[in-house]
Amino acid sequence: MEIFALAQASDTTRPTFWRIGLIGEAIFYFLAAVAVFFFLFGVYNRFARYADGEDDWFERLNDLPGRITNAAKIVLSNEKQFNRDLYGGLMHSFILWGFLTLLIGTTILAIDMDIYQKFTHYVLGNEESIFVGNFYLAYSLVMDAMGLLFVVGVGMAIYRRYWVRNHRLWGKHISREDDLFIWTLFVLGVGGYITEGFRILGTGFPDFETVSFVGWFVADVLQIAGVSESAAVAWYPVVWWAHAIPALVFVAAIPYAKPFHMLSSFANVVTRDEKAGKRLPGVPSDASPDEIGATSIEDFSWRQLLDQDACTKCGRCSSVCPAKASGRPLDPRDVILDLKQYRENLDAGTTDEKPIIADGGSSVIDSRTMESCMSCMACMDACPVDIEHLTSFTDMNRRLTESGQMDANVQDAMMNVFQNGNAFGDPERRRPEWTEELDFEIPDARDEDVEFLWYVGDYPSYDERNRRVARSLATIFHETGVSYGILYEEERNDGNDVRRVGEEGLYEMLVEDNVAAFEQCDFDKLVCTDPHSYNTFKNEYPEMAEEFDAPVYHYTQVVEELFRSGRTGLSGNELDYTVTYHDPCHLGRYNDEYEAPREIVKGTGCTLDEMPRNRANSFCCGGGGGGLWMDFEEDPKPSEERIREALEDTDAASGVEKFVVACPMCMTMYEDGRKTGGYEEDIEVVDVAELMVEALGAEDRIKVSA
Repeated sequence: MEIFALAQASDTTRPTFWRIGLIGEAIFYFLAAVAVFFFLFGVYNRFARYADGEDDWFERLNDLPGRITNAAKIVLSNEKQFNRDLYGGLMHSFILWGFLTLLIGTTILAIDMDIYQKFTHYVLGNEESIFVGNFYLAYSLVMDAMGLLFVVGVGMAIYRRYWVRNHRLWGKHISREDDLFIWTLFVLGVGGYITEGFRILGTGFPDFETVSFVGWFVADVLQIAGVSESAAVAWYPVVWWAHAIPALVFVAAIPYAKPFHMLSSFANVVTRDEKAGKRLPGVPSDASPDEIGATSIEDFSWRQLLDQDACTKCGRCSSVCPAKASGRPLDPRDVILDLKQYRENLDAGTTDEKPIIADGGSSVIDSRTMESCMSCMACMDACPVDIEHLTSFTDMNRRLTESGQMDANVQDAMMNVFQNGNAFGDPERRRPEWTEELDFEIPDARDEDVEFLWYVGDYPSYDERNRRVARSLATIFHETGVSYGILYEEERNDGNDVRRVGEEGLYEMLVEDNVAAFEQCDFDKLVCTDPHSYNTFKNEYPEMAEEFDAPVYHYTQVVEELFRSGRTGLSGNELDYTVTYHDPCHLGRYNDEYEAPREIVKGTGCTLDEMPRNRANSFCCGGGGGGLWMDFEEDPKPSEERIREALEDTDAASGVEKFVVACPMCMTMYEDGRKTGGYEEDIEVVDVAELMVEALGAEDRIKVSA
C-alpha cells in the first residue's frame, strides 16, 4: 500500500515497446493485423457454415439480450464445470478468469497506446497515457495475480491429463491438436512472466515494480541464475518476440482448431433450449419419408452443427453414460465428434459422402450405436456447454425408422402400439382388467366429473407385476377420498418412448387419440403413474395439441400433497424398513422432481439410505429410449449394476431391505436385474405406492392373485 501512496505519475510506468524499436513496432502491428484478419475471416467462415444447416424447430434467438446475459452468468460462474467435479471446476475457473483478465488487460493497453495516446497527441497537442501512477500499479498487480491463476489452472489441466491420466480425457478423437492447445496456453502464460522478468531485471529493478510480484520473482531467479542487467537488456528483444509471435499465431489459429470452442461453446449456451430433451423437435407436415431424419450432414439444424463445434472433448458425457458403462456401442462424445469430423472432411474433400446412419458399418454412425441410447439425458445434464445430444440422436433414429432399419423387437412393439394402442399387443378391452381384483369400483372419467384424470399407462395396465402398483395407487386414492377417474379402454400408449426410438408419425397419431379421449372427460388435472407419460404430457403434448392445457402431475406429487394436508392419517412411524430410492430419469433429471417420492418414503417411517448416485446423478435402469424392448449383450446390465450399488455402496450396504422405485419401467428392469444378477434373496423391489399402501394397512383391499 505504501508503494501506491508514493506513486508518481511521471515515472511510475513501463515502456511498452522497450528495446523493440520503431521498425520492430511496425512489424508487430503488421503481424497483429494479419492475425486479426485470419481470426475474423475464420470466425466468419465457421459461423457462415451453420447457414447450410436446416432451420431449427425451436426459437433459439428470441430475447437475445436476456439469453446473452444468462449465458454470461453460466459461463463466468463456471457452474456447470463444478457439477460433480470440484477439481475440474477450479481448474477451468482459473484458466477462464485468468485468460479473460489477460485479454481485457491487453485490450486496455491497446486502447491506451493506439487510441488515447494518439488522440491526446494529435488533438490536444499533449500526449498522455493512463498507464502511469496508481492506475499502472493496480493494473500490474491484477495482471500478475490473474496471470498466475491462469498458469496454475493450465498446470492443473496438464497434471490431470498427463500425470493422473484421467480416463475421460482420452479417446479416439483426442489428438496432437489437444496436446498443442494445452501446451500453447502454458507457454503463453509462462512466457509472459519470463518477458516481464527480463524487463524488470533489465531496467534495474524499479521499486514500484514489486507489485508485479511474479515478474519480480522471475527477475530474481534470472539474476541468481547469472543473468546480468546488461544481458537482460541485450536478450529482451529476443524474449519479447519469442512471446509475441506465438501469441499472435494463437489468435490467428483460434477459428481453425480447438481454441474455437471458446466462441462456439458460449454461442451454444446462448442458443440453448431450456426444455431440450424433455421435448423433441417435430417433423414438418409436408416432409416426405426421404426427408425425415438425418440422411446427410445438411439435414441437421444449424444448432446441431453448432453442437458439434462446441464439444470440448472433456468426456463428461461419456463418463456418466449408462450405455457406455454397460458395454453398449455408444459413447456420446464420439457420436458428436464423429459427425463433426465427417463434416470437416467432407468440406475439405478428403472423404466421400455416405449415409449418416445405417446398419452394417457403411455409414458415419452405426445403427446399433443409436439403438443403445437410453434417452436418460445423463449426457446432456453433465455437458458443461449445453450440447443437446438427444435431438441429434432422435433425428438419426428417425432415419433408421423411415429406412426400415429399426431393431426387430422395437418394430414389433411399434406394430403392437399401432394396432392395439399398447406395446404388449393385447386387446384394448383388456386394459382395465387390473381393476377387477379390487374390492371397490374405479370411477370412469368419461361418465363423471373428476378432479384428477388418472392416466394409468401400458405397464400398470398389462404387466402383472406393475398391475400391483396400479392397484396400490388406486387404493391410496380411494382411502384418502381423492376425486379421480380413468379412461378404461379408451386409453392409448402415451408415446414418449415411441417418439424417442424415431417413430414420429406414430407418436403424432397417439397424441391425437389421447387428446381426443381426454376431451371426452371433465377433469381439472392429469395424473400419471409413469414418469415417461408425465414428461410427454407435460412438455410435449402442448407443443402438438394447443387444446391440451391441463396441469400434469406424477402420482408421487399428488400423494405427497395428501401427506402435507393430513389426509393419509399416517403418523410417520408405521414401517421400519431400511430402504434406498432410485430416481427415475424422466421424473428426476428430466423434470427436477426429487423430493416428493422421498417425502412419501420417509413419511411411512422407513429409513432412507441414499445411493452414491442419486438425484440428478442417478444411474439409468436401462429401460428408456426403447431399451425395455431390446436385447443387448451387457455385463453388467444397468439394472444389475444399480442393485449392486444399493447393496454395496450405501451406508447400510446389505442391510438395505427394499429397493424403492417410482416408475413402471424401472420396476420391470429391476425385477429382471434382481433375477439375472442373483439378488433375489438379497433385496425386494417395491414401488413407492406399495410402501404407502402397506403403511396404510390397506393391503387387504387389493385382492391380488398369486
